[in-house]
Amino acid sequence: MFNGIASVIFPTSNLEVDKGFWQAALGVTPYFDEPLYVGFNVDGCELGLDPNAADEGLPYPVTYWATTDIHPSHAALLAAGATAHKAIKSVGDGVLVATMKDISGNLFGLLQRRQESSPSP
Repeated sequence: MFNGIASVIFPTSNLEVDKGFWQAALGVTPYFDEPLYVGFNVDGCELGLDPNAADEGLPYPVTYWATTDIHPSHAALLAAGATAHKAIKSVGDGVLVATMKDISGNLFGLLQRRQESSPSP
């Protein structure tokens, strides 16, 4: 169901200050740097800064698990007792995300990256 941790997204109330902190702490520049989101690639795992996270009910960092097909993974987690926090949605470039709560109320996310199509023979 999961393919490892895809990303950890931190809410931020000051994107520029937090971007500067993480750039200095990680020693890398963001691969994505826009007013709506800043993303750092840290050895294949994304550290993201989201200025809208708190407004979307995500007041603390959320770990997103990678999955190749978010819909059956989401359904299996619901069947196991998880609850939906935010429905599956597209965040652009073919990426789908959803947030859920486990049976203890802990928040976590699912992330499906854009599916690469195989070249035709």
